[in-house]
Amino acid sequence: MSSSTTNTTTIGTIGAPSRRNTELAMLVFAVLIPVFAYINVGLAKEGTVPAGVLGYSLGLGLLAGVAHLVVRKWAPYADPLMLPIATLLNGLGLIFIWRLDQEPSLGKAMAPNQLMWSTFGVALFLAILIFLKDHRVLQRYTYISMVVALVLLVAPVFFPGVNGAKIWITIPGLGSLQPGEFAKIIIAIFFAGYLMVKRDALALASRRFMGLYLPRGRDLGPILVIWALSLMILVFETDLGTSLLFFGLFVVMLYVATERTSWIVFGLLLSAGGAVAVATFESHVQTRVHNWLNPLELSNGGVTETAQAMYSFGSGGILGSGLGQGYSRLILGIAPKSDYILATVGEEVGLAGLMAILLLYGLLIERGIRTALAARDPFGKLLSIGLSGAFALQVFVVAGGVTGLIPLTGMTMPFLAQGGSSVIANWALVAILLRISDTARRPAPAPAPSTDAEMTQVVRP
Repeated sequence: MSSSTTNTTTIGTIGAPSRRNTELAMLVFAVLIPVFAYINVGLAKEGTVPAGVLGYSLGLGLLAGVAHLVVRKWAPYADPLMLPIATLLNGLGLIFIWRLDQEPSLGKAMAPNQLMWSTFGVALFLAILIFLKDHRVLQRYTYISMVVALVLLVAPVFFPGVNGAKIWITIPGLGSLQPGEFAKIIIAIFFAGYLMVKRDALALASRRFMGLYLPRGRDLGPILVIWALSLMILVFETDLGTSLLFFGLFVVMLYVATERTSWIVFGLLLSAGGAVAVATFESHVQTRVHNWLNPLELSNGGVTETAQAMYSFGSGGILGSGLGQGYSRLILGIAPKSDYILATVGEEVGLAGLMAILLLYGLLIERGIRTALAARDPFGKLLSIGLSGAFALQVFVVAGGVTGLIPLTGMTMPFLAQGGSSVIANWALVAILLRISDTARRPAPAPAPSTDAEMTQVVRP
């Protein structure tokens, strides 16, 4: 009997592989692909292999290797795809920023700073995995996180605007930071903790109208408050991207928590109504919408930013002009290393390369949703879907703005675009998802084997 129990325990342990070797193998490719891209840019621009290729290879490989060892030690059952995808996107982002640095007309070199911020991001990633033993600890700070998030969102109001939007704060010695990038994570923690407690009340319906279950009047309070806060962000900071992300994140998490389609309908109606109302008197929003609807209209002696991006995509075609062989120096007047870095991607690697990068984003989002499905606790499920939803919304509004699908919002493409706040916050987001994934995939502890004496006592009448 003891032998049978021991065998069962052994089989149970083998049945839940950690997949860390799979992660390591994919990390090798996640490092090699940016290294080859680095060499390709150097050959295209100067005809020689760049002098810094060895240092870049060792640096990116060291960051990936240390991250892998920490995951292997402190989160052995975490999802094996998230870390390689984040590493690949971050590495490619460094390459495209360095490639744009080769054009003197596009401003000072930013790749060294981006590499420094990427290092800080990986350091925060490691700290979260080491010190956050259980994601459910975050539930204790539900209302504290709400206060912190509101402080982060309000802080840019007291600083000068940049390009018409107040989304930055200036810290002496550190430069400018975008607190909205960190606020999206903290807001997701608050929403997850709040909705886990209130989801039953919010799911109740008082009446049915046109096939939709309408929520009770007193339960409309949360969505109305969030709607008002998002409008205040848009009005006082003229930050269309954060406003959309903030409100959209809450509606997505509310729908997942209550499974009521009516919340989605109310959310869409409120967001559309609020956007139209603000656009009637906010000139910055009006300009964004006008440039979106009239991209070929001459502005300040040239075409709009959206039209310049369209020219870049058209020039790239299906396969692209080749790394380092595009005409990014011609797109002056926009932010080619941040808001519009996808224009360079589309021009130099073509539609095929752009779709491959979007596929990487989609795969990372899918692994986050998969983690939400596998989570064993309601807070973990909601937090996973919230973080994945925030990431997905940010990718959508940035890619949609650059490609002309929606008006430009001014947010940065996660991992790919220049921005210290963005890369640090997104590494933290991936770390929390990995912690939840590790908890969800970790095998349950096997029961202690029973001795023959214990079995005799159970059988004896």
